[in-house]
Amino acid sequence: MSDVFTEANTGTTAVREGYGFDLGALADWMKANVAGFAGPLTVEQFKGGQSNPTYRLVTPARSYVLRRKPPGGLVPGAHAVDREARVQQALGAQGYPVARIHGLCTDDATIGTWFYVMEMVEGRIFWDATFPNVGRDARPAYFDEMNRVIAQLHSLDPKAVGLGDYGKPGNYFARQIGRWTRQYLADELAGRNDDMDALIAWLPENIPPGDETSVVHGDMRCDNMIFHPTEPRVLAVLDWELSTLGHPLADFAYQTMMYRMPPTIVPGLAGADLAALKIPSEEDYIAAYCERTGRSGIANFEFYIAFNLFRLAAIFHGIKGRVMRGTAASANARERAGAFEVLAGMAKKSMETCF
Repeated sequence: MSDVFTEANTGTTAVREGYGFDLGALADWMKANVAGFAGPLTVEQFKGGQSNPTYRLVTPARSYVLRRKPPGGLVPGAHAVDREARVQQALGAQGYPVARIHGLCTDDATIGTWFYVMEMVEGRIFWDATFPNVGRDARPAYFDEMNRVIAQLHSLDPKAVGLGDYGKPGNYFARQIGRWTRQYLADELAGRNDDMDALIAWLPENIPPGDETSVVHGDMRCDNMIFHPTEPRVLAVLDWELSTLGHPLADFAYQTMMYRMPPTIVPGLAGADLAALKIPSEEDYIAAYCERTGRSGIANFEFYIAFNLFRLAAIFHGIKGRVMRGTAASANARERAGAFEVLAGMAKKSMETCF
């Protein structure tokens, strides 16, 4: 991952034009809903985050994080900040590493869109999948921790943790392919792509047999985790916008996709010398997950990769649409939008390996 990309996503900046809101109204809401809150309150906007604008709220005693729906026209069903808050509350109650939720507001009149406020977890976010600032001998432990955290999520019983109705159980691939197909086709401003059209035709007809259901994160990459300041330990998994009830192997294949991804799009390891970096191979990473989840292996893994590349391409297609509408939340959204066709092409090539 380039230093430019890392700089574009790290830290905060002044609130960008079009993303401000009434600080007085927010402060009044926090006084009424966040235990221990005391102003004065100032706000900064995080550079990263593609969909839901994210802010650092600063007070003399502590900082908080606010996630909100973006202003402007929105794709139906997207930007469900209420779901993000709910899943984190449920998982946090089980000891899973997430930020504590302080409150959710579903009144547009307060700051213009729905939002929630959570704790500010201090630690490290790695925007480069090679973990360049970690010693070579320590690096395997960071990959093992990412593996452990996603396996832990998939080992939780949704009903037992209060998320039995968090999504529709079963038929995850058919539903997801349908969802992202509809979202892709609905965004006419962002245009059509031949590779995406081929995937839309092929994927529904080639879903592997068998079904499983767990809570899935949907976007569990290293840059969506806050690690301890000095230890290979995840303190909080971030960005639960795509979470639902789904197939755990889809979720795991998405994380494992880091081995296939070029580092210019999202944190990826394509082209990296894994042995020199002391990073486990893709095969070893899969084996570790299988051991943790009691599997003998993962059949049809290439389909899961093709599906995830298609889904990521559809997400970047949505970013492209938001850029064209002027509602993109992230400062580097234009670069992400430009990667849409690359991802669609990668998905098509992965699909062809399944023939």
